[in-house]
Amino acid sequence: MNQSKTVYCLYRVSTKGQVEKDDIPMQKQCCREFAAQQGWTILKEFSEKGVSGFKTSAKDRDAIQEIQQDAAEGKFDILLVYMFDRLGRRDDETPFVVEWFVRNGVQVWSTVEGEQRFDSHVDKLMNYIRYWQASGESIKTSIRTKTRLSQIVQEGRFRGGTVPYGYRLEKQGRMNKKNHEVYEIVVDEAEAAVVKLIFQKYVHEGYGAQRLNRYLYAQGIRNRKGTNFTNTTLIKMIKNITYVGILKSGETKSEIFPELQIIPLELYERAQEIMEGRTQKHSDVPFNSKGKALLSGLVYCGHCGSKLVLTTSGGSRYKDKRETRLRYCCHNKVRHPQDCDGQTGYSAEKLDGIVEKLILAMFQSIKSVSEQELVSHQLEQRLSEQRAVLAQLQNQRAQKAKELESYKSEVYKAIQGKSTWDKDLLNELILEAKKSLSELDEVIEQAKTAIDECGKAADELRNQYDKVLSWADMFAGSSMEGKKMIVWQLIEQVRIFRNYKIEIDLKIGFEQFKTLWQRAEKKIAVEVAA
Repeated sequence: MNQSKTVYCLYRVSTKGQVEKDDIPMQKQCCREFAAQQGWTILKEFSEKGVSGFKTSAKDRDAIQEIQQDAAEGKFDILLVYMFDRLGRRDDETPFVVEWFVRNGVQVWSTVEGEQRFDSHVDKLMNYIRYWQASGESIKTSIRTKTRLSQIVQEGRFRGGTVPYGYRLEKQGRMNKKNHEVYEIVVDEAEAAVVKLIFQKYVHEGYGAQRLNRYLYAQGIRNRKGTNFTNTTLIKMIKNITYVGILKSGETKSEIFPELQIIPLELYERAQEIMEGRTQKHSDVPFNSKGKALLSGLVYCGHCGSKLVLTTSGGSRYKDKRETRLRYCCHNKVRHPQDCDGQTGYSAEKLDGIVEKLILAMFQSIKSVSEQELVSHQLEQRLSEQRAVLAQLQNQRAQKAKELESYKSEVYKAIQGKSTWDKDLLNELILEAKKSLSELDEVIEQAKTAIDECGKAADELRNQYDKVLSWADMFAGSSMEGKKMIVWQLIEQVRIFRNYKIEIDLKIGFEQFKTLWQRAEKKIAVEVAA
């Protein structure tokens, strides 16, 4: 009777590692031997490689869907697997998939566990318990795997997968539990130089992914496969925190390992800010760092408030070639002359030159002022005021606490009949004193918070000082792209009036910076006038 049974076999492994270890051939051999022993005929065999029975739903598994379709059409009698968990490991789904096959006239067999029947409530219960256990094992395995991978990255070792560009794997003498020498992740100096170039161009010169793509191609720089870097690859590289020397597994991040660091943390963080700024169109990222105009996108007419646009005009001829001149033009003046009493346009070369001199003069002044001077100048008065307020509040609280104790002392006397104070009045005074103390405690906490915030503000100002100091070192020797990136972080807006009188709003927070800027403005104004 068994000889007439027809069989579909399903083989599944959840990881690529199992595929490499030939786990499916093992399952196939066991199923074929079992079918032969039973006298069954195998009609079809389905193999799922790298498919998780826990993470992947049956409706998303092509093999399960095809087998169910054939079962509904009565094309076979038995579904055979090596073990039942090959059908899946989801306690909220797999038991019902098995039951569906049986209800549709298909027997479900395992070479190890036999036939799954549904003749009684116990059979149904055992079917559910089996997949409940399988689901639990998957969860525990996942937890153990995540925990181990987290430990691996925290130890500074590579967790596996594709090695990021900029690194390579090499043996350095460490042995695993099986006494096999294992590979360690190390910096590949040649590739690391390219990574540094990419971050340099992106952060300091405003190159986007497309422009980086073209630049690297023009320079003859290719990826490991010998092909051009794609835009997507470049964006992933810029987002990859591994270049800071931090290894990551899921949400777990290691400390910084100096031997793996290619990019300074500050440079990486600035790259992320720029990427977000370009997405959100933040004002500290130029929309386009290309071109020869330093202030494009930042210049406004001081007379009507309109943003000036960059235009070109024909200039003088030189050796039969006409030179092109860049101008910042007020279109409002062109379209509605009556609404603007300023100039129609301003030479980009002249305006950029004035602002560049201002920036250089201010940077020169900043280098002569210490960080401590700037921070103290900005915060000393504010801190002094906050500390004075706190001292006054604490003194008031001490007086009020002393007053409360005196009222309590009178209560004891009143109980003994030795006080002339009215008990109701004492009770009222005590309640009022407690309320005052509670209110003072709240205000004191606010004053302490204000002092803490001053400390945080000092840290922020120190960071800002370091940033501006780095700009001061870079600006003069930077390319036009690099200068634009600095200008957009330094300047909020440039307003220009007739005869090249300018007003500039800065983004930096130091009042003393602004004082230095104003001094530079006066100095440059004298030079321009002369």
